[in-house]
Amino acid sequence: MRVAIIGGGAIGSVVAAQLSKAKVSVYLVGRKDHVEAIRQNGLQVESGQGTEQIRFEVGTQLNQEYDLVIFATKTQDLKQAYQENQKFLGTCLLMTSQNGVQADQVLKSLGVDEKRLISSIVLFGSTYTQPGQIVYNFPGDWIIGSAFGANEERVAQVAEVLKKAFSVVVSSNIVGMKWLKLFINFNNCIPAMTGKSMQETFADQDLCRLSILLLREGVDVVKKAGIELVSLPSFPTERIYGLASMPLDQAAEIMHQRLTTLSKQPLYGSILQSILRGKASEIDYINGEVALLAERLGISAPLNRRVVELVHQVEEHGKFLKSEEIKKEFGLSGTTVAAAFS
Repeated sequence: MRVAIIGGGAIGSVVAAQLSKAKVSVYLVGRKDHVEAIRQNGLQVESGQGTEQIRFEVGTQLNQEYDLVIFATKTQDLKQAYQENQKFLGTCLLMTSQNGVQADQVLKSLGVDEKRLISSIVLFGSTYTQPGQIVYNFPGDWIIGSAFGANEERVAQVAEVLKKAFSVVVSSNIVGMKWLKLFINFNNCIPAMTGKSMQETFADQDLCRLSILLLREGVDVVKKAGIELVSLPSFPTERIYGLASMPLDQAAEIMHQRLTTLSKQPLYGSILQSILRGKASEIDYINGEVALLAERLGISAPLNRRVVELVHQVEEHGKFLKSEEIKKEFGLSGTTVAAAFS
């Protein structure tokens, strides 16, 4: 199977590198500076096993038809990425890998036959550092399945290819899993406001408390909407529900321990990585998804709504917020937390 990846950021680059190492035919579509660096020197991948230079075919647009095209852009860039490469997307299988829950609907709205769509959830972590260089922070499962109807043979065929380089799980309810993954990504908004790594940001217990407050509000909205979260292979729903229901300080301490030990290398989160590259982030499709759902239900999600506003403020002005500014904004001070926000 010939595979193309559209989106040469952190995830798209590591996918191309790992598949190439596994002898899968790969072509990566990326930005000009990244493409030129890879053409010249290969992609430099730093991981716990050392540093490698990995070579594969690259370009700024698709150059022919492929059997499988994996979209590794952010959701907000998906429409443009499809339209720019539409000439070679008429018959192949298309796979989404975006955070949030909207990517499959975006492609379907562009006229893509849902029978050609495969949805996926990425649970491994990577960081784009500069053109031609990434860090593969940690391995993890790659979950795939049909977002529209039952899984068919095409899903199994794609799974066999991806298994050459990744731990692949086929899901019969990937939509419910995507909602759970959305909550796993909920914390990315806070480093996006501070401009610091996950490890440095969540060394601050007050910011860990904020992450729990955002989660509580989000889980409450999703419950009221009647949406059922589905466990991921290494992340049961009970972990999210438990954090949302236990005493705040206890939950914040658990969050502190998890997020400061995720990776030996600095981990910045997908939202901050976009901002650092001067691009619009996916905040509207993470915390913004909950704020929008609450609005549709006629209820309030003020914490997540305000987070979305502040991240857009950072995007617009290029100025990150100090931790104390964030604490003041959300009523956080030491162990005292405002009971409500409006």
